[in-house]
Amino acid sequence: MRLKLIPENTSFDFFKRWKLWLGISALMIVVGFASFALQGLNFGIDFRGGTTIRTESTTEIDVGTYRAALEPLELGDITISEVFDPTFAEDQHVAMVRIQAQADDESISGEVIAEVNAALDAVAPGIKFVSVESVGPKVSGELVQTAVLAVALAIGAVLIYIWLRFEWQFALGAVAALVHDVVLTIGVFSELQIKFDLAIIAALLTIVGYSLNDTVVVFDRVRENLRRYKKKPLAEVLNISINETLSRTVMTSVTTLLALVSLYVLGGDVIRGFVFAMIWGVIIGTYSSIFVASTILLWLGVKRDWTKPSNTAGNQFANIDA
Repeated sequence: MRLKLIPENTSFDFFKRWKLWLGISALMIVVGFASFALQGLNFGIDFRGGTTIRTESTTEIDVGTYRAALEPLELGDITISEVFDPTFAEDQHVAMVRIQAQADDESISGEVIAEVNAALDAVAPGIKFVSVESVGPKVSGELVQTAVLAVALAIGAVLIYIWLRFEWQFALGAVAALVHDVVLTIGVFSELQIKFDLAIIAALLTIVGYSLNDTVVVFDRVRENLRRYKKKPLAEVLNISINETLSRTVMTSVTTLLALVSLYVLGGDVIRGFVFAMIWGVIIGTYSSIFVASTILLWLGVKRDWTKPSNTAGNQFANIDA
């Protein structure tokens, strides 16, 4: 007996309320932009600058205990992670402690490092600071520019790929969905003031790939059905295609979310921001591949026979029953 989250042969009309779906997306984008303009992002150490301390001790590392010991120092954003290496001895426990820049200084002062050492020594006697490295504001600014460039290049590459594989209308629909997903993800991080660091950039690029995969599956079925149902209106062909791939789309999203929710609950504080971004991205990516990319394609129209030029592309949207 197979598990079926969606029954076979569904016949949902995904374009009956297309104005509502696009309106919801537009509202969320406006709210995201407003939040970004008013309070910006809660940048992590990667983008704000700070100091990284590599510690070594003979006692086992408890990240929660380390963080509790440093909280009274009020140093702002602190990230603590344990380092694992098969070459380490059994009593060699290494951790990375990242502390945000203090008062726009490139590195924390020697006095602050001494206070951090004393606080950690109280919970891990004999702890050593193997190395202390600082990331200045200039390097952090370059990281922001590089991150923006990486996301922009990824979306640009998608535009070219879809354009070559399908038609330019498909490409614009797919890119519109990807931009929609990235903007809403950045917006929710601004609204909730969740720490935004390089791990979130990795999550954004992963979301782009996931959303693209979902969109290409739908578009591939659309292309097949356009050749199969040459007399049906474009809206009907799109509905048939989405319904035929709906079971696969939902099953993929649900199984991915099961793993991500488990990571969010059990994975600890270090990866929680990344996992949250992925959970949000899977949900919003599934939504956009159905309600954004396909609606943009319907609005632009596509030619029905690739053996000759299209004389009707772009006028099918007038037939939508809103």
